[in-house]
Amino acid sequence: MDLEDIKDKGSKYLFQNYGRMNLAFERGEGPYLYDFDGRRYLDLVAGIAVNSIGHSHPKWVKVMQGQVSKLTHVSNLYHVMEQADLAERLASIMPKGMCRSLFVNSGAEANEGALKLAVKSTGRTEVMSAHNCFHGRTSASLGATAQEKYRKGFEPLISGAYRYYEYNDIESVKGLISKRTAAVMIETIQGEGGVVPATEGFVKAVRDLCTDNGALLIVDEVQTGMGRTGKWLGVSHHDIVPDVITLAKGLGGGVPIGAVVTTDELSSTMTPGTHGTTFGGNPLVTASGCAVIDIIKEENLLNSVSETGSKWMSELRSMRSEKIVDVRGKGYMIGIQMDSDDTARRIQSDMLNRGILVNVCHGNVIRLIPPLILRSEEKDIFMEAFSANL
Repeated sequence: MDLEDIKDKGSKYLFQNYGRMNLAFERGEGPYLYDFDGRRYLDLVAGIAVNSIGHSHPKWVKVMQGQVSKLTHVSNLYHVMEQADLAERLASIMPKGMCRSLFVNSGAEANEGALKLAVKSTGRTEVMSAHNCFHGRTSASLGATAQEKYRKGFEPLISGAYRYYEYNDIESVKGLISKRTAAVMIETIQGEGGVVPATEGFVKAVRDLCTDNGALLIVDEVQTGMGRTGKWLGVSHHDIVPDVITLAKGLGGGVPIGAVVTTDELSSTMTPGTHGTTFGGNPLVTASGCAVIDIIKEENLLNSVSETGSKWMSELRSMRSEKIVDVRGKGYMIGIQMDSDDTARRIQSDMLNRGILVNVCHGNVIRLIPPLILRSEEKDIFMEAFSANL
């Protein structure tokens, strides 16, 4: 089968709800993908920040092959050893006191679970989230996503419980939070919103407001979590402890998994029957999560992401070009804001011709979210190609 065969079959049998690139891949290895003609591409998208340990990592493949040969799914009617193992590993890397995990199938589901937890545990009716945020496309998570382009046409499905504050504006948060607020949701770096980091002190100030008003602080780490910023969590750069953390994307290294992580006390709110999922936390995906955490630790990827990411940002900021408006981010989550949407799309197209995959988000931002295994040499391949476009 070649690309045209795949496109033809997809056009006949798939929903046409994606604007896909004219590309399909047969296999991957490390930070590279290979199309059906055998051409190699440096992958700086990583399945939208999912393939945290790259493609077909030998240690991960061995774990997954072993797990498939034993057990893939039994449901949550029974105890699941791999699920307990992953929850233990997560507790070891979470902020103090955050020791309970609920496993689901995606980031949107994790945020849905966190919202249900907040409403049930507080008995309150309102949720706050930031303009320009992204928390998912399911009903409640879409309500929390304060970007009209995602919500347009679906308003009847969305509760009126949401209040939207201005990101990095603590006065905006103060003006909206009240004794009706069940939770404030925040991303430490707005990913889909253009790779916009929280400013110094903002996250801590929101934490304090939540504490003062009896609201929960939910930190959405779906994109920033699992080492992407050079620490296990984006919130680790802000020296605070949230009430709830949501994870997905990089946690599974390529398989669909999400998690809600919270404290003993808050987790006790969700008694049997209050929330559930058929597939969530099955042996296959939780074994994958265990392997991902083990590989990140064994290969010291947090340090390499922090060091190489910092150098990468410095090199980008030192480039003198009127086409570059701003460079933002942390670790291996970098946004290069270009002077126009056209410039960003043209560079993306040129990169593709050079065998380099990059993502454009929020119109004019080139987003770099490569696998955590990316080395300095591969960073240099991008920099040479990017420089040729300025």
